[in-house]
Amino acid sequence: MLAGCPPGVARHERGAAPAPALPGRLADLPLAEVVTSPLQRCQETVAPLLAARPGLRSHTDDRIGECHYGDWSGRKLAELSDEPLMEVVQQHPSAAAFPGGESMRAMQTRAAEAVREWNARVERDHGADAVYLMCSHGDIIKSLIADAIGLHLDLFQRISVEPCSVTAIRYTRLRPFLVRLGDTGDFGSLAPREAPAGGDAAVGGDAGAP
Repeated sequence: MLAGCPPGVARHERGAAPAPALPGRLADLPLAEVVTSPLQRCQETVAPLLAARPGLRSHTDDRIGECHYGDWSGRKLAELSDEPLMEVVQQHPSAAAFPGGESMRAMQTRAAEAVREWNARVERDHGADAVYLMCSHGDIIKSLIADAIGLHLDLFQRISVEPCSVTAIRYTRLRPFLVRLGDTGDFGSLAPREAPAGGDAAVGGDAGAP
């Protein structure tokens, strides 16, 4: 299902299960700030980390909120598979705009602008080597990875990120470096599981919902 932006949508169980382990996985990182999507499922994901580090400041940024799927929000992916737009979303996402929602180009642009502004703010307040955490959604994360490595948005569906995985990007004055991609802390997620028909990318990321 495309959960989209409506309030009150909690994490799917595949995203909820790893969240309590997040403080331990990030224990060696001197996090300067936390920035999250305003949606409930991201707030729930970072809650254990914030509880473990009561002095860590958390901020909400609408620009890293879920893609605005418009009329598609809340609909099951199975019932959307025959929509002509779905083929565009898969094969030519830079031309895809969701009815009553936003385009995938606009989604990537707002998220990339947010990252660049937070990079400057964190460096100003904490120094050039400071590390901060952003908690967002599958399509947002994939689009930011594509932006960082210079991959055209039309190819971003080739990237896969697991729920509650950690992707690390190091930004420098001249270019970003992809340091870690979709790390879940173990390799259990590589075990074969039932794949969607046709091998299409999971729109909205992969929360395990049909």
